Order: sequence, then C-alpha cells, then structure tokens
Amino acid sequence: MNKKELLHIISQGENEQVEFKLNFNKKIIETIVSFSNKKGGKLFLGIADTGKITGIELSKESIQNWQNEIKTKTEPAVFPDFEEIIIENKTVIVILVPEFPVKPVSLQGRYYIRKKNSNHLLALNEINDVYLQSIQTSWDSYPYADAKNTDLDETKILSFIEKVNSSGRFKLNGKPLECLKKLRLIKNNTPTNAAMLLFSKEELFYNIHIGRFKTQSHIIDDKMVRGTLFEAVENTIKFIISHLKVAFEITGKSVQRTEIFEYPLSAIRELVLNAIIHRDYKSPTDIQIKIFDKEITIFNPGGLFGNLTIEDLKTDNYQAQSRNKLITEAFYLTKDIEKYGSGYRRVREQIAKYPTMYFNFEENSGGYLVKIGYEKQKTNKVTDKVTDNVTDNVTDKRSELILNLIRKNEKISTTEIARELNVTKRTILRDIEKLKGQNKLKRSGNNKTGYWKIIK
Repeated sequence: MNKKELLHIISQGENEQVEFKLNFNKKIIETIVSFSNKKGGKLFLGIADTGKITGIELSKESIQNWQNEIKTKTEPAVFPDFEEIIIENKTVIVILVPEFPVKPVSLQGRYYIRKKNSNHLLALNEINDVYLQSIQTSWDSYPYADAKNTDLDETKILSFIEKVNSSGRFKLNGKPLECLKKLRLIKNNTPTNAAMLLFSKEELFYNIHIGRFKTQSHIIDDKMVRGTLFEAVENTIKFIISHLKVAFEITGKSVQRTEIFEYPLSAIRELVLNAIIHRDYKSPTDIQIKIFDKEITIFNPGGLFGNLTIEDLKTDNYQAQSRNKLITEAFYLTKDIEKYGSGYRRVREQIAKYPTMYFNFEENSGGYLVKIGYEKQKTNKVTDKVTDNVTDNVTDKRSELILNLIRKNEKISTTEIARELNVTKRTILRDIEKLKGQNKLKRSGNNKTGYWKIIK
C-alpha cells in the first residue's frame, strides 16, 4: 500500500472493513477475528478514530511479538500480514486480514463478527450459522434425528413431484424416494431435516401462530397452524384471507364483478413464504402473524442470514442468501418462489397499487419483523371501498361460504364448517350469530337432530 492509497482510506473513515487504532492491544485481536469471520479487512495502527495520523513507536521485536500473540490467542490460528508505511515522518502499521476459509475463528473461546464499523459477539445459534455457511451447507441438509424413510408421506412426495414437473424448472423421474435422493433430500438412506419438514407423516410442531387482533391485548380469533411446509403455507394464507375485507367492483355492460381485497394477495403470499422458508428452525420460537384493523405483522425467528442487511433489502439488486438451502430449492422447483432475491421487489410493485400502504421490515428480538399496512388518516379509492364504507360496499366472503356449505348440507355442524373453511369454531359461531341477526339464517331443532334453514 502506498501513501496515496493510505490517505484515501483515511479520508473515507472507518467501515465494515477498515478500523483505526492508536496502539496494539487485545481489542486489535478482537477486530482481526471479526474481519476473519466476515469479508476480511484492514487495521491501521497509529491513526486515531478521527483519522488523525499519530504514528506508533516500534522496537525490533514489536511486529514479531504481535504476530505470536495473535497466533496463540486465536483458534484456528490467524496469520495476518503486516506492512510498515512512513507518512508525515510518522510510522503507520497496516494489518491485512483475509477472510478465513472455514469459519468461525475465536478469540480465547469467544466469537466475533464485523457488522458495519463495530465488532459483534456471536450467540450460539449464530456461531452455527457462520460455520454452515462457510462450508456451503445448511442445517436442513443434515439427517433428521432417528428418522426413517417410512416416516415420509408418499402421497405428499408424489404431489410435490407432479408440481415440480409441471413447473418446467426440473424433471423428476423414478420412484418417490429416488427423486428425493436426486434432490439430496435423502442422504445415506436417511431423510434430511428438509425432507421431514416437507413430507413428514406426523406433525413436527414447528408452529405458525396467527391471530386477529382488535388491539395488542384484544384477540378476536387465533389459530395454530402445523403440518408440512407446503400445507402450512396454504393454511396460513387461507386464515389471513378469511380475515381480510373485500369490496366488489361492478363494471361493464355484462355486469362483471371484480373482487378488491384490502391487501394485495400476491404480496401477502410472498411474505408468508419468506417467513416459512427462511425462519431459523433450530429456534423453539413460533412464527407469529398478527392481523390488525389496518396492519399485518409477520415475525419469524432468526435474523437476516449471511452478509445480507436491511439496507440491501431496500434495493432491487441484492444478492439472495438462504439459511435453508434445500427448503428454498424445493419451493423454487415448484415455482412458489423465485430463487434470486426478487421477492421484495415484487412486494413493492404490488403495494405501489395501494397508494397509502407502507411496507417496513427490521431485525427485532433475535428475529425478523415485517409490517404491511395503511398510513393513518389517509384515504384513497381502494381504502375507502375496503375499509371505510364496509357497510355499503364490503361483503363478508366467509359468510357467503358458510351459506353455500349449508345449502349443500343443511345438517352440517359448526365444527365441520370450521374445518372446511380452515378457521376456528369460535369464528364460525360468531359469523353464524351475525347471519342470524341479519335474518339470513336460523336453526330448527336441537344441536344433534336439528338443521339449518336459510331465510330467503
């Protein structure tokens, strides 16, 4: 490095790959470890945080002693390069730290990683993620504990194969288990974590907890979604849609009726898929979805993975990174997602059609939180139809579905209706009371031998 390059770096200040220090100390080794566990970096000794060149005094053994201290205190041992530069008659030492090939590196049993211009102490689950990423693998590719191929549901596998083949992105031929082996979902004749999450016969208790809230403490309806991941996506979206308002726009001479939902359904689906595919399945925390009057929040355990940042997600050209590589691959092959980080761009395109809608996201409490909703005290044609003129313009779609089920079977139970519509029994009881109050429905006889009667 020459003087011109050094002065240019000093003018730019500290960042994710540059740090200034006055002298060598233990904090220097912490930064070396942080750089090693990220993209590498450069440490400058003899420069203040402000960028002022102070210089550093050296003995003949200084650099050798520093190298030995770094070697003995890091595991695996790190060997950075040292350069000596004379500028303004002062000595500056540049420590060049490459990215370590197999991470993470520790400083006396503690692991650090570089985030922006500071060092971040890694938690236990983060240490594991850094290791898996460095060896180009992921948790979902490891064998599921004590699992056998007989634990997989062949019907679910066949449905997956059919969907993959019809998507045109890949062609699967052969018996179900052979197809899973081709996709590395079965290794050494044992189902991987991904295979069990996608095709298990039994529920694995990775929950999605969804609630309809009036306020933060007032819950109107809630549901715990379980099952394989493909099932979880569909059941989650069904529940969300059942709690969305919908307006009907009548157009054309032929009187065509168009449904206008208060949220773009394709954006909601994209966000649900993102939460289910990219959550940290090592965490015991549930995915949590809250539906408010004018906002939906989605929280999934596990922060952003790899080098991805919130700032990256605000652009349309970020490099996608996946915590669960095999699960991501499965949803890509079925054409449920695009693999290359275009999901948020599509969400932004969809919500642009709803002028007062916002889309925010952040890392929060060891996880990732998305918020989509309407700005307060603002209206437009869509929100007027969907939220303000509910009495005149909005039809409760679920009530129509209840009446349709009763038309087919006048003795259908509320439990069966709830199961058909994938909502809780409490929700159906509330809707039925509403229909009774509107003089659209009544009950004849008792609960066991009676029947429903639709009032025309």
